[in-house]
Amino acid sequence: MWASLNHGGRTIFLDEDESWIHQIAEKFPSLESYHVRYETKVRDAADLMAATRDRDECGRVTTDLRVSKCVLALKGLPETVYVTEWDLIMVDAPTGFHDEAPGRMSAIYTAGMIARRRRKGETTAVFVHDVDRKVEDGFSMAFLCRDYLTEQQGRLRHFTVPSRRNQDLSGSKMCP
Repeated sequence: MWASLNHGGRTIFLDEDESWIHQIAEKFPSLESYHVRYETKVRDAADLMAATRDRDECGRVTTDLRVSKCVLALKGLPETVYVTEWDLIMVDAPTGFHDEAPGRMSAIYTAGMIARRRRKGETTAVFVHDVDRKVEDGFSMAFLCRDYLTEQQGRLRHFTVPSRRNQDLSGSKMCP
């Protein structure tokens, strides 16, 4: 399905479940997928929001996420994630339905910052699944911005995030 939807484009999967990655690689050897280790827990979501939303280091679009001091920045992703100018980012992982799960806090924040780092004038479509859950709802509105919400269908939200590459944003100014 992904190959047909993104014909001629590049699609990669990032997942916390190594066994899924191995299974999918055997079934679809051309599918590009990478294992990601998350350092967050759903139970800490409120503390993470409070600790990052208004922090200057979490709004610096010019800072490379790999060296960011923001606790939500995913720093260990494959280099291609940071250097590719993505047209679309889908956040549907990691697991987020129980307190001990990693949750999608870092994935949503990182997707928003990657979208903001695109070339000036470009936009990135960012989709977040399971927005009926508190973490996905709150973090998507905080870091992808209510004003950038394009559409919501059921549990799926679509944001159109503009480039802010040449601007540093404090958390409170991340959204218009």
